[in-house]
Amino acid sequence: MEEEKKRFRITFNSPVILIFVAVCGLATLLNYATGGKSNEIVFMTYHSSLKSPMTYVRFITHIFGHANWEHYIGNMTYVLLLGPLLEEKYGPKLLIEMMGIVAVFTGLINYIFFSDVALCGASGVCFALILLSSFTGYKEKEIPITFILVLVLFVGQQVYQGIFVKDTVSQMAHIIGGLIGAVYGFMFTHDDKAKGKAV
Repeated sequence: MEEEKKRFRITFNSPVILIFVAVCGLATLLNYATGGKSNEIVFMTYHSSLKSPMTYVRFITHIFGHANWEHYIGNMTYVLLLGPLLEEKYGPKLLIEMMGIVAVFTGLINYIFFSDVALCGASGVCFALILLSSFTGYKEKEIPITFILVLVLFVGQQVYQGIFVKDTVSQMAHIIGGLIGAVYGFMFTHDDKAKGKAV
């Protein structure tokens, strides 16, 4: 009797990352369908009245909104490449918490220090994932050379672009996201108990 051949199957391997990508995709689609109104109301943070409840909602939801499909695809490529590996290593709860902290910190700092700038997109989350991933193989009381190289190249690029390149990219969100990812890397990479637990 011949052994039954194994069949390939599609698996829902990284629920947090896949749901995040799907929500961002729906938000981007909605932005096109409403001519930008949905981003303005829900998926973009800016210096609006503190009396409005939506001001506080947007401190979190701005990470789901994207200006266009190119912006969305660029960010989601990083999220899909790095996110599943990190979700498997650290667990979904820790990843959700890190994303939430990135959202709130970038939203608050943008509100306080950049009152003339509207912020949307998951680039802060992307850079948190990039810096966190550089801790692969990290052992306690050691600093990986990969982390040092990523940090130097990353911070150098963002500072350069912030000073010399005039564009619509928020280097602030990149830097804050990267720093939060680095903090999480130092705090939890060596902790075998981190997986699946809230911090």
